[in-house]
Order: sequence, then structure tokens, then C-alpha cells
Amino acid sequence: MNRTTISLIAGTAALAAITGFASLTVPGASGAHTAKAAAELPVERTSLLCPAPSASDLADTSYTSFTPLTKGTGSEGKGELRPAMEQSADRTGNVGKTDGKGKTDGKTKTSGKKKTGTAGKPVLTPKEPGKPVTGDTSGSDTPALVGTAEGRFAPGWTVQETTEVAAGTGRGLQGVNCTAPDTEFWFPGASTDASRTDYVHLTNPDDSAAVVDVELYGKDGALKSTVGEGITVGPHSSDPVLLSTLTDEKQPNLTVHVNVRSGRVGAAVQALDDKLGGDWLAASTDPAGSLVLPGIPKDATSVRLVAFTPGDADADLKLRLASPSGLITPAGNETLHVKAGMTTAVDLGDVTRGEAGSLVLTPTDGSVPVVAALRVVRGKGDKQETAFIPATRPVGTRATSADNSGKGTTLSLTAPTRTAQVKVTASAGSEGGTAVSKTYTIKAGTSQDVEAPVPSGLKGTYALTVERVSGGPVYAARTLAATEDGVPGFTVQTLPDDRGTVAVPEADQDLSVLQK
Repeated sequence: MNRTTISLIAGTAALAAITGFASLTVPGASGAHTAKAAAELPVERTSLLCPAPSASDLADTSYTSFTPLTKGTGSEGKGELRPAMEQSADRTGNVGKTDGKGKTDGKTKTSGKKKTGTAGKPVLTPKEPGKPVTGDTSGSDTPALVGTAEGRFAPGWTVQETTEVAAGTGRGLQGVNCTAPDTEFWFPGASTDASRTDYVHLTNPDDSAAVVDVELYGKDGALKSTVGEGITVGPHSSDPVLLSTLTDEKQPNLTVHVNVRSGRVGAAVQALDDKLGGDWLAASTDPAGSLVLPGIPKDATSVRLVAFTPGDADADLKLRLASPSGLITPAGNETLHVKAGMTTAVDLGDVTRGEAGSLVLTPTDGSVPVVAALRVVRGKGDKQETAFIPATRPVGTRATSADNSGKGTTLSLTAPTRTAQVKVTASAGSEGGTAVSKTYTIKAGTSQDVEAPVPSGLKGTYALTVERVSGGPVYAARTLAATEDGVPGFTVQTLPDDRGTVAVPEADQDLSVLQK
């Protein structure tokens, strides 16, 4: 039994470090023979998927890769981003009969003609943990990217994709954190309205095809469509599916549910508006009774909350704004009733009124799981721009945002329940500079736009890593802003826990008791 038991413990530790999940039960072990408290070990492999950035010839895209320094990693490892090998030629994800103008009938479930990226050639390779690496591209033919980091580059690996579109539908600043592959995603805040062009991008990192269902839920429930069922995403490929090809209904507020039948994918929604610019809508955190949506810009002119409950029970939510002085209730929007299986939207106006803010949703009575996101508008008249803020996980142990600049970055920190102490580290710059750290105290019920540290002697861009030191849960978001021709371009990314470590059960130091 000695070899079997010891091998089981070692094998479980290795599996946990690679996958981020493992559990261990030693048969017959009890008392002094049980495993000790779990130890936190760095993950050994991480995958990230970046969607194709834009169909515009006027798009300029930058990628920033960063891995924070992590204790316990070895000296070996590598990381790289490679182009996805296939992509829909017309960026619809469906290539059925056309009307001669490039529009499809939406009847086919898989992509037809493909265009191929530079297979086998990395486009971005990290050099060392603690220092960002950047890469730039332009035009409409930039493919989706499939990334893998191993060894010392894996724990907390973050890649930011930022695109500037000079004119046209979706013009402005668009940003997204490249996501890990998964089997389910929720996107409240999408639309098939006439003014919107929304795509859900599906990227498959694996050697076998993935089969995906895309479901749409509007104000009256599920939208009837068979076109979104059984979409096949080929190995190492990416398909952007135009939502308006999945239904004939034009609805301004939708929830998109991506459910993977087999395999796994990365998913993100690109929401492009004819007049209000556009941005990426990242997935909401898993359905939960209480949610936090951090980082509403203080100069937001319009904020819309979109919520959905996937269960069979209605949800009644209390709405509160975490401000610099504490939790306040928006006048006229104290509560929100969300009917089961239906998307509910409410306009909150300029809810922040010139101060930093984060929206906190809690149940008024019984807890019912919900997902939610905010559509935020800055500017007025024909000088407006849009971004989205999904409900997010807390920072947890650590979270990172890459691609920051000295003047265009705003870091928002929220402690909804208890006072917390937070450490923020600005990494070395991509082209030079020295890392700097600063500690902040965020009082219970408040949201603060902190003056984040900037690397000394900064050259290039840098990463911000947030670590909770003590106290209650902390939620964070980073806003990038760049004004072009009077249009206040901006994009907001939340900072959920990077899951750079995994709990692995420690074997008892004396294993001789098992050697019988």
C-alpha cells in the first residue's frame, strides 16, 4: 500500500497544480493519518484566449502580456500567444445563403470558408515575470489568439487586448482581458437592436472540435431559434457569431447564454453601436444572490443595469451605490424585480453624480441567483462612448490588469461589507522603469478611485497588481481613457482573482504509518 498511497498524494498535487482543481481522500486514513491543511501552490499551466479584435480597417490593436512575481515558482517555463488557425471569413459564424450584400440567412450552424492565421508562429512571447511584453497590429484581418503559459509564467498570467477604432460603427476604445476556456458563460447586456451589431466570439484552444449552444433571453423570456444550437467550433479556431442571425427579434436588452456541450471555449461579446461607439462585454460572474459591479466612472452620463435570473424563481434585488462616503440608495431605483428566465433592464441615469461609484446588488428577502452587467455611457450628443461592467468575483488573493499608462488609468477599489487593506503594485515598464507598491485602506461600504502608483522612470506600459492584505472582500476595476476628436473613449476591465495558486492537501510528514 505504501507506493500506491504515496503516488496518489503526489499525483493529486501535480494534477491540482496544472488544472487548478483536485481533491484527495486516502482510503482508511483517519486521525493522525489524515492529510494536513491544504497548501497553496502556484499553478503550472494556464491557457488564455483573445478574440479577433475588429473588422474595421481603421483598427489599431495592442496586446500586453504580464505575469506577476509569484513565490514558489521554479526557474523554468515559457509562454506564447499564437494565431487561431481558422476564422469565419465574413465574421458572422454562419455562412449560409447570402443576399448578395454579405448578409447571411443564418441557417448554417458551422462556418464555411475560412481564412488562416500564421499557423505555428508566436505573435507575443513573455520574457520574464514582473515585466510586461507588448505587441501591436492594425487592420481588419487580425486573427484570434490562443495562448499558453507554463512554469514560472503560468501563475496569474494576464493578457490585455486594447483596440482603437478611429471611425465607423463601434468607433472609440475597446478593451478585453483575454479569457480562460470554460464550458458556460452569461452575458447580460447584449442586443439585437437595429443600432447595434453584436457578435459573440467563440474560440476553441483544443485539438478536438467544440460543440456550443448559444441561447438568447429577452424581456419576455427565451427567443425562439434553432440556429444557435449545435454550433461547431473547430480545433484551434475562432468563430464570431452575429447575434442578429440567430433571431428575427430586435431587442435592445438581451442576455446571451453560451453553453458548451462538448469541449471548451473562450467567449466574449463585442457590442458595436452606430452612434455610441462600442466595447467588449465580458462574461458576468457565476449566478449569485449578491453581486458587485465595480468602477463606474464618476463622469458617466448614463448607466443602464441589465439583470437575468436563470432559475425558476423571481429575484427581488436591493440596489445600492458604494460611493466614497458609503452606501447610498439611488432615488427612484431602490429595488429591482427580475422575473425568472427574463431579461430586466433599468436606466439609472447619471447615478454617480460626479463621484466614484460601484453598484452593489443584494436580495431583499430570499436569495435567488442572478447575473448582471452595466452599460455605461460617457459624453453627450454626438460625442458619446460606451463601455460595459459585468458583475465580477472579488480580488481574492491577487488580481492584475495590464496595459496601463501614467495618465489614462483609473483604478477603482470597493469594499462592500467590511473595511479592507489593499496593496497595489505597479510593475516595471515594458521598456524600462522600477516597480513601486502602495497600500490603501478602503472603508466598509465605500468605493474609491485611488491614485494608483506609477513605476519610477516609467517607459512603455505597466501592469497593476492588487492584493488584499486584510479585512473584507475587495472588488476592483480599471478604466483606460483616451479622448480622440472630443469623443471620451474609454474601456473598463474588472479584476477578479487570478487563481494563480491552488490548494493542494499536504501529506503528513511521517508517511511510515502508511507503509504496511
